Amino acid sequence: MKRAVVAGHICLDIIPSVDHHFDLIPGRLYEVGPPTIGTGGAVSNTGVCLHILGIPATLMGKLGDDQFGHTVKAVLRDRGEGLDAGMTVVPGAVTSYTVVVNIPGIDRIFLHCPGANGDFTAADIDESKLKGAALFHFGYPAFMAATYANDGEQLVKMYSRMKKLGLTTSLDLGMPDASGPGGKADWLKILTRALPHVDIFMPSGDELLYALDRKRFGQGDNLTATDLAPLAQRLLDMGVAIVGIKLGARGVYLRTGSAERLGKMGGATPKDIKAWANRELWFPVYQVPKVVGTTGAGDTTIAGFLAALLRGEAVERCGCIANAVGACNVEAPDALGGIRTWDETIARLDAGWKHAPFEIKDAGWRRNPKLGIWHGPGEG
Repeated sequence: MKRAVVAGHICLDIIPSVDHHFDLIPGRLYEVGPPTIGTGGAVSNTGVCLHILGIPATLMGKLGDDQFGHTVKAVLRDRGEGLDAGMTVVPGAVTSYTVVVNIPGIDRIFLHCPGANGDFTAADIDESKLKGAALFHFGYPAFMAATYANDGEQLVKMYSRMKKLGLTTSLDLGMPDASGPGGKADWLKILTRALPHVDIFMPSGDELLYALDRKRFGQGDNLTATDLAPLAQRLLDMGVAIVGIKLGARGVYLRTGSAERLGKMGGATPKDIKAWANRELWFPVYQVPKVVGTTGAGDTTIAGFLAALLRGEAVERCGCIANAVGACNVEAPDALGGIRTWDETIARLDAGWKHAPFEIKDAGWRRNPKLGIWHGPGEG
């Protein structure tokens, strides 16, 4: 089985149970239920999800030597023996944490402390732990000050190094705090420098708009196929091989580059490059009985895609599996409580799991009745 390395942002998630809607008003007290305590951030959400899906995964992150740091390591050990081994503990540092407020009827609210993540640089990637790995995934540079400083100098250094080592590279940008230092960074310039070294880039619609088209920020989940095509093409032109744009309840839009570009992906290059080349697909989400929470939905969707790619699945199957894993995620309040094993996820898919109602009215799009996915005009 091909192995993955997942590095970057990790934190402790504290998720109070909220069973009714309320508006947050200063000075009020709101009674909530028991908390869900778990690990969060891309290292946990994507890395541990890969582990649950049967992909050998090495996790790399930075923690403080405080109680939250000890809790993060304990949670990782509970998920799998040795999953905490790649954590760097920094004396005196504060472990990152997030209070996730899931009020029914509105999107999540995050109260986040970056903590030790802020000092993460390319030097924190232990090269000895990369041996034998096929894929390197890094998550949330938008929250990691040292990583995006100087127009992404450390991010570029990290990814160029990974490509020289022959790894397939994957990036999860994360949504910066628009009013904070990360939100003020020049993300267009950073991505222009970094993406030539990135094989797989799967941002959310709003993350992409924040970086490339700030005037339309906030419209990410409502982008049409006509809106998405030039955005994806722009990313392909910047050097990415596979672009997946996450659109919340509207699924994932996928574009791929040329066979020549795909052939340079390294350790996780698709088996049938021609079948992957120059594709334009839209994968609707799957129906679930109840959406309990969406924390980590994007991260686990990425994990589903990467797991399928590492297992040699076809491009159509990879997108379906990505959304299947994301659908399992929203059935629990935390990022990982709803994730099932690979065999359980595939069995649920193969049993005829139905997509949520979805239609594309843009010209040139056609539905595949067998798979329930849509093919775009970009496929020719």
